Amino acid sequence: MSSALDRLKNLTAHISSYELERKSNLKELEELYRHLGIDSKVECFEDLFSYKAINLSGLSLADEDLGSVKEGKYAQIIAIIYDKNATVKNKNISLAYYGRAEKLSMTQKKEIISFVLGWRFEKSFRTLEHYHNLRSAIREMENE
Repeated sequence: MSSALDRLKNLTAHISSYELERKSNLKELEELYRHLGIDSKVECFEDLFSYKAINLSGLSLADEDLGSVKEGKYAQIIAIIYDKNATVKNKNISLAYYGRAEKLSMTQKKEIISFVLGWRFEKSFRTLEHYHNLRSAIREMENE
């Protein structure tokens, strides 16, 4: 019995730590959104989450070389939209351009990477909530 209670306590602590991290991430993300100039392309912060994905060119997001510069490339934050009615379904939109990646300061690289990773972190929560809501809707259909 106590082992089940311990597992429940651990799970609750784990979930609450994610929620605290999520709130902190959203605050930092909104600050970076303004600081990095993304607000000039996307007026409403919440609209950022309508994009299918956000990628980064010029800097690596890979685990083994996070933040390393891709020589000769330009650093920019790119949003991907999906239009099911268009001939070309996916479209890239530049949200912010920062010039040659090798000319960025360490602070600029950190902020740009933090924005992209922070967006992906929040987007994953929103996707999880979306599928949770769909599953709830299915259960409600079964009860009708």
